[in-house]
Amino acid sequence: MHKTNSRRAFLEKGLKLGLILPFAGSQLLACKPKAAEEENGKKLKILILGGTSFLGPHQIAYALQRGHTVATFTRGHTEPVIYKDLFEQVTQLTGDRATDLSALENGEWDAVIDNSGQRVEWTQKSAALLKDKADIYLYTSSTGVFYPYLDSNIREDHPLVLTEPEGIDDEVIQLEYRYGVMKANSEIAAREAFGDHRTIVVRPTYMIGPADKSNRFIHWPVRLAKGGEVLVPGKPADPVQYVDVRDVAEWMIRLIEEKKAGTYNAVGPQQAQGVAEFAAEAAKAFDVQTSFIQVDDYDFLKSHQVTDLVPWIMPEGNNAGSALISNEKAIQAGLTFRSLRDSVKDTHDWWYSDNLTDEQRNKFEQNPETVLARETEILTAWAAYSPMK
Repeated sequence: MHKTNSRRAFLEKGLKLGLILPFAGSQLLACKPKAAEEENGKKLKILILGGTSFLGPHQIAYALQRGHTVATFTRGHTEPVIYKDLFEQVTQLTGDRATDLSALENGEWDAVIDNSGQRVEWTQKSAALLKDKADIYLYTSSTGVFYPYLDSNIREDHPLVLTEPEGIDDEVIQLEYRYGVMKANSEIAAREAFGDHRTIVVRPTYMIGPADKSNRFIHWPVRLAKGGEVLVPGKPADPVQYVDVRDVAEWMIRLIEEKKAGTYNAVGPQQAQGVAEFAAEAAKAFDVQTSFIQVDDYDFLKSHQVTDLVPWIMPEGNNAGSALISNEKAIQAGLTFRSLRDSVKDTHDWWYSDNLTDEQRNKFEQNPETVLARETEILTAWAAYSPMK
């Protein structure tokens, strides 16, 4: 998809919705919790601001499995697309981050997880209200705070951009800055209210896995399941970073249990990986014959409107280091990673489950602008172009 269409649309959707996650024969079924089946010390009362979208249901599933109780605070507009039955065990508070926090005024919790902090003032208001009602505040941030990605081995203490630069005409770049600046300042707002010793900030990179309604990763499970000749964009060693939403969700609950205050980059895979290795490993999720065609000419890819196919982002300009973010501190703090093949297979099984409608699937699979729809056309052009490289 054209960057100015697809990436801008995703960023706009993320800013508005907080996106920027029964399966026969799927390993996902094994993740469905059983009540309090695991002893882990004190049972906590957890409040999730948000909780019905991508990340939240996985946090809820893991928290309930470990014997904790969960309340959510939402506007009541979003229906979860996974673990729907678990919400019967959740206290569902209704309000609005911008205008009505009254439902939070009388409760007390051991920890707050802020998944829906999409404006700085939202975090300021909720953290100020809850600082004497909760012990820990976990803010779900993003590696977008590091934009523009101009360095390598970007660690948690890397300087952040806290104001939007002036004079930028490109809409996608404007949105990238806006999102990163908002997240960075929201991190500060959480710390100012709760203090460093009671604040956890988790910065996920591109999250993948079941319940991702952004459709930014679903190309790979859908396409690889079909086999045949598969387009892989970029140079083979172009770095990619991603993390399974379930690994992030479960780790967040453990961070709260252990009161591990601090800031962490939630980034996978565990070891550095290039896009060619990523595609080969992801393909192992399916028992089909697959071959790969590496389209490694950036000019060609740009001319065919392929500048990103998450987790691959063309590593140029402001995105040169977007997949060069350090995960060392997070791993030391307990972040673990399931296999890529499990992530891909479980996402595929969720995509074709009753959790989604044919209309939802067709919106992506029948979109003529996607790489999925244009792959044959692009590869035909590449075969003619390749000898001239």
